[in-house]
Amino acid sequence: MEKIILTGDRPTGKLHLGHYVGSLKRRVELQNSGEFDKIFVMIADAQALTDNADNPEKVRQNIIEVALDYLSVGIDPSKTTIFIQSMVPELTELAFYYMNLVTVSRVQRNPTVKTEIKMRNFEQSIPVGFFCYPVSQASDITAFKATTVPVGEDQAPMIELTREIVNRFNNIYGDTLVEPEILLPENAACLRLPGTDGKAKMSKSLGNCIYLSDTAKEMAKKVKGMYTDPLHLNISDPGHLEGNCPFIYLDAFCNDGHFAKYLPDYKNLQELKDHYTRGGLGDGTVKKFLINVLDEELVPIRERRKQWEQDIPAVYEILKKGSEEAREVAAKTLHEVREAMKINYFDDAELIKQHSEKYSSVK
Repeated sequence: MEKIILTGDRPTGKLHLGHYVGSLKRRVELQNSGEFDKIFVMIADAQALTDNADNPEKVRQNIIEVALDYLSVGIDPSKTTIFIQSMVPELTELAFYYMNLVTVSRVQRNPTVKTEIKMRNFEQSIPVGFFCYPVSQASDITAFKATTVPVGEDQAPMIELTREIVNRFNNIYGDTLVEPEILLPENAACLRLPGTDGKAKMSKSLGNCIYLSDTAKEMAKKVKGMYTDPLHLNISDPGHLEGNCPFIYLDAFCNDGHFAKYLPDYKNLQELKDHYTRGGLGDGTVKKFLINVLDEELVPIRERRKQWEQDIPAVYEILKKGSEEAREVAAKTLHEVREAMKINYFDDAELIKQHSEKYSSVK
């Protein structure tokens, strides 16, 4: 069996550091590992419309932003198929069939759906499209027979639902679909990077993001304003690490080499943490170090983005070609699904022959 990756993002804004450590960086590593036969990365515009139906322009404008972010982090269109979800209509048809295999109560129990509904104030009026988007995700994954789905921790319930749909489909109609495995970030700090305000999750809607496209000046300003330890009022005060954003970000991004370059008084992050917790280390020093660490990571990303921004038609051509390739693959899977469900009427020569013989014998 081929090893295939499917992953993607909603184009509701530019991508941020949470996306980067949670999935983007890993995608590039997997792309360049040579371990996978095919990699598909989807710009999920149809899914984004489930809670932005009244503002399609927002989704439309952000498709190019997400594409630029993909290319800037190192996703290579010669190795990875980048496509737009709505340009592959076969995905919608698959989702329609899968809806018959999932109950309303099962979707309601999905913790990610619960969280998203609450965050968007949909408790009283949930759009049907939004409510069913976990089923849509299952169609995205299975259409490409993905064996691996690299995502953040919050998406684990979605992959579990996909696995349930695959098993139910195969039990009813015969082995057709591939059951995917989830691939979580290896660094625990990358599972869910908090926002700069200390909130549990970096979110575009909360305005607490550091974007991959931010300038060095914008990034530094956001780091300087990060939530730290509210009890650490004086440098001499002992500091607390729990919920302290700069230290959480350092857990995700820094290594011993960074200390040799930017903060040689310390050998590693543990020494820095020890000094902070016993007192005598100011938040400003920690934040300045973090700015240097992040800048080292983001400089090449910014430079690649500037290059691609100079040739937007080429970016759209990459998306067009990728969407055509993706549609070809999804169409093949849809054909197999229709055949398994016995709704391929015009291709079923045996069915036509059977009915021909039945009614010819009536004479």
